[in-house]
Amino acid sequence: MKFNFLHNLKKLFGNKNSSVNSTTKILHSKKPVTRFAPSPTGFMHVGGARTALYAWAFARQNEGRFILRIEDTDKAREVAGSIEHIIDSLKWIGLDWNEGVDIGGPHAPYKQSERLESYRKYAQILIDKGLAYADPYTQAELEAFRKKADEEKRPFLYRDHRPENINILPKWDGTKVLRLKTPTIKAYEWHDLIRGDLKAGPEALDDFILIKSDGYPTYNFAHIIDDLEMGVTHIFRADEFISSTPKFLSLYEALEIERPEFATLPPILGSEGTKKLGKRDGAKDLLDYKKEGILPDAMMNFLALIGWNPGHGDDKEVFTKEEFIRAFSLEGIQRAGGKLNEEKLDWLNKEHIRKLSDADFKTWVMNFLSNKIKECVNFGARIDAVLPIIRERIVKFKDVTDMEEQGELDYFFSLPSYDPAILLCAEKQRKGKEHLTLKDLAPIFSKLQDIISTDLNASYTPDTIKKLIWPYAEEEGRGLVLWALRTALSGKERSPDPFVLISTLGKEETLQRVKLAHDEVLK
Repeated sequence: MKFNFLHNLKKLFGNKNSSVNSTTKILHSKKPVTRFAPSPTGFMHVGGARTALYAWAFARQNEGRFILRIEDTDKAREVAGSIEHIIDSLKWIGLDWNEGVDIGGPHAPYKQSERLESYRKYAQILIDKGLAYADPYTQAELEAFRKKADEEKRPFLYRDHRPENINILPKWDGTKVLRLKTPTIKAYEWHDLIRGDLKAGPEALDDFILIKSDGYPTYNFAHIIDDLEMGVTHIFRADEFISSTPKFLSLYEALEIERPEFATLPPILGSEGTKKLGKRDGAKDLLDYKKEGILPDAMMNFLALIGWNPGHGDDKEVFTKEEFIRAFSLEGIQRAGGKLNEEKLDWLNKEHIRKLSDADFKTWVMNFLSNKIKECVNFGARIDAVLPIIRERIVKFKDVTDMEEQGELDYFFSLPSYDPAILLCAEKQRKGKEHLTLKDLAPIFSKLQDIISTDLNASYTPDTIKKLIWPYAEEEGRGLVLWALRTALSGKERSPDPFVLISTLGKEETLQRVKLAHDEVLK
C-alpha cells in the first residue's frame, strides 16, 4: 500500500520541521539511498558482506548514496571491537560509504544507541494516535498466556490479550514495554524487487514490542524509523525478514509513511548446498580470508557471484570492482540459495593473482615471507627471478608462507644440503638397469658440469637449456639424469623442473651446486 509521504509527514510534524523536509527531499530524489545496518555481535561473515556489497553496488551504479549504520540496541549480545571489525571487513573488500558511523554525515548519529530520543519521538506519535500502549502484563502473566496457547495447540498472539480500552491504561513512562496496537488485522500483499509478489495472512500480525523496558527500541521499530529519517529508498535484506514484513507494513501504515522498496536476497548455503550457512555452521570471519592471502578484489568477486550472475548469455566470472558495478542488476539476482564454494574462491583468487602487476605481486609475496628468508645473502639479488615461479604455483598468498615452511624456497637463496635417500631416488628412474650407489651418480654430475660450462651461453631460457641437456638425458636415461640434476640444484624431492631452476639460479650458481652434489656423492 502506498501513502502520500509528504502530506503525512507534514501532518505529523508540521511544515517547519527542517529534518523532515530534508528526508522528504532525499526520498523523492531520483537517486537511490541504500544502507547496511549490522549488529555488533561478533565477526562479519560472508552473508552480511554480500548484503552490503549488493546494496553498495546498486547505489554506486545509480549515483546514489550508501550508508553504514550500526544497530546496537541488543546490549546483552554486543561484542567489544565488533564495530571496528565490521568497518575493517567492508573496507577490505573495497566498499566505501557516503555517511556512516565512522565518518558522520547529515543524519548523524549512526548508532541506534545514540538515537533513542528519535525513537521516543515516533513512539509518542503512535501513542497520541491511539496506536501504541504500555504493556500492562507481568512476565508471569505472559507466560501463563503462552502456556494456555500451547495446551490448546494454537499459536500465541499477544493481540488476543490486548486490553479492550488501551486509553485507560497507565501512561507510558519509558520504563515499561511499549507495544504497537496493530491498526487493522488483515492480509497483506507486497512486491519484492527480487522475490516478486508476496503475501501473508492476518495471522502474521501481532501487537509487537516497539520499545523494551530498558528504553531501547526493538529492531522491528528502530530500523523503520532510521530508514525514514535517513531517506533510505531501497532495503537489501536477508530472507529471514520476509516473515516479519507484515508487521513492518502495519507500522508503515500506522505512521502513514511510504515504505522503501524491498530486495530480499537468496540465502547462502553451506558447501553441501543443503543447509543455510551460519556462524554455527562453519561460516568464517571475513578477515580470516584476508589472513589466508585472498585478494580483496577476489573476495569481492566471489561474494558477488553467490546468487548473482550478469545474465543475458554473459558467462563472464572474473570481475574487477568497476566491472561489477557496471554489470550488477537486480534482475541478475536469483531467488534460490547460492552455495558457498571455496574451491571457486581459490580459482577466482588465482585469476586475480594473474592480473597483478609484477610490482604489486612482489609486495604481496614479501608480506607473507619471514624475515629469516629475507636475510639470506642472495635474497635481494634473486627474488625477482623467483617470483614467476611462485606466481605459477600459488593459489592464495598463504601458500607462499607454506612453501617457505616446507623448505620449497630457501634453496633459491642459499646452497642446498643433500639427503642421500633423495639423491638415490634416481634409482627409481633407471628401470631395467643395475642397482645404483651414490658414487654411480658422480659421472652424471661430471657430464652435466661439462655441458653447462661449455655450451650454456648468456642468453639462455628454460627452453634453450632443455635443448642442451636433452640429448644426454635421452642417452643416459631421462628420469635418471633429470632427477639427479634437479636434486643437485634444490636438494629437494619436490621442486620446479631443472631447466627453470638453472635459468633462475644462473650459470655460475648452477655449476657450483652440481659440483657440490658431485663431491657429496664421492664422500
